Amino acid sequence: MLPLSLLKTAQSHPMLVELKNGETYNGHLVSCDSWMNINLRDVICTSKDGDRFWRMPECYIRGSTIKYLRIPDEVIDMVKEDAQAKSRNRTELNKNRVANSAQNQRSARNCNRNNFGNRSGQLCGGSGNSTLRVGVAGQGNRLLAQSNKNRK
Repeated sequence: MLPLSLLKTAQSHPMLVELKNGETYNGHLVSCDSWMNINLRDVICTSKDGDRFWRMPECYIRGSTIKYLRIPDEVIDMVKEDAQAKSRNRTELNKNRVANSAQNQRSARNCNRNNFGNRSGQLCGGSGNSTLRVGVAGQGNRLLAQSNKNRK
């Protein structure tokens, strides 16, 4: 799980941010960017020694000053579920690609056979190697157009 995907999922959820200087910020995440700069709203800031508190409507924290983030477990579970769903979708997509590839190969084999008696143009193809074959009864098949790769 990548930190930025975790932060993007945590938007509008509460979080605690501790800075390298010891201050802590509790608030709801509004946004984040690729440098982990974050915007919080409804923020309570606590001093390093813990004896002073500030309430702010919003604040901006530079990503390079962050020591660690504490995010609710529900957000982490949401990210894990999303990752599992994406993994399932990828495997299904790969299965479909393999099945389609095998079907295209069978189609190309069938298309390469002679079609005597076929007077209309027939577009044969698979995997970008489309050829147009026209059959005329008694004359065999004549190749009229080459694959798209050979055209200029």
